[in-house]
Amino acid sequence: MALKETFYISHGSPTLSIDDSLPARHFLQSFQRAVFPQKPKSILVISGHWETDVPTVNAVDGPSDTIYDFYNFPKRMYELKYPAPGAPDLAYKVKKLLQAGGFNQVHVDKNRGLDHGAWVPLMLMYPEADIPVCQLSIQTNLDATHHYRIGKALASLKEEGVLVMGSGSATHNLRSMHRGDADDGSVASWAAEFDNWLKEALLDGRYEDVNQYESKAPYAKLAHPWPDHFFPLHVAMGASGDDSKSEVIHESWTNGTLSYTSFKFTS
Repeated sequence: MALKETFYISHGSPTLSIDDSLPARHFLQSFQRAVFPQKPKSILVISGHWETDVPTVNAVDGPSDTIYDFYNFPKRMYELKYPAPGAPDLAYKVKKLLQAGGFNQVHVDKNRGLDHGAWVPLMLMYPEADIPVCQLSIQTNLDATHHYRIGKALASLKEEGVLVMGSGSATHNLRSMHRGDADDGSVASWAAEFDNWLKEALLDGRYEDVNQYESKAPYAKLAHPWPDHFFPLHVAMGASGDDSKSEVIHESWTNGTLSYTSFKFTS
């Protein structure tokens, strides 16, 4: 079963795993029904929570470990499990495609499980945990174009029924978040301006502008002081193939500056 779609999911806060008041949680719970009814053969997740010097994939035999890479959150979040099967065959396929695409150094990690950028959205999207999952790392020492090229090298995976999903946040400035009583439901003007620019650029097909977002987008450094949660979008965008169309599939905000805007790319 060939697929035509890739996705960028804004997973926002780890509390998405338990907080039923978040609209983004309800969106992800409806994903199979309302957005993407096909069941993929396997899933490749590019998460903003795995940074390495060179592209690295995890090739796990058996159920993947659930990594709790967050601190001082409610106890029950550390009791959640997402024991999806690993996807070692997919991992080595990813390595082969990346090498063929000019990425000479690609590493395989046979031990790493799934970080919360992968398991939090997936436990809502595919709660049965019965689809094999592989993770691919990002390189924050490099740029957006590097990640777009990674995606381009992996575009053929869709033809094999692999769901390619970037997981991050459309805006991600944790220091500027409104917390507690300061969160009055309003959205900071700079965050909204960046988010609107991103939506317009993608819907207009201006992918090269998105690759050059640091010089093209308003408030780029405020929206992403560190690019870890943005680069997964560039991989999903590249993997969608030439002449793909973008669609906004969800929009919501928390804490004044954290956007849950998510996208579908269709070839």
